[in-house]
Amino acid sequence: MGYSMLLDLFFQKASTDARISIAHIGLYVALLQNWKEDELTAPKLISALTIMPKAKISSTATYHRLIRELDEYGFIDYEPSYYKGFGSRVKLKFMNNCGQ
Repeated sequence: MGYSMLLDLFFQKASTDARISIAHIGLYVALLQNWKEDELTAPKLISALTIMPKAKISSTATYHRLIRELDEYGFIDYEPSYYKGFGSRVKLKFMNNCGQ
């Protein structure tokens, strides 16, 4: 599944969801870019400290709220690790639509 197709699917759904803000979009694109850079299949272990600068998020409270909301709204599957130094598991939902 290609990067641009995942981005298109995300924007198709996000454009009709009034709950999605620019901050959610930034976080999702940062997650997508991280997935692309590592050329990995889902799910992926991620660290807030890695994703936050890419999404231009400076507060861990904001990051955790946004990632939980993306999960709640159906854009990602998020399983927090709760262990410092061990990444949380994230899967982009639209990867299921494209053979991943």
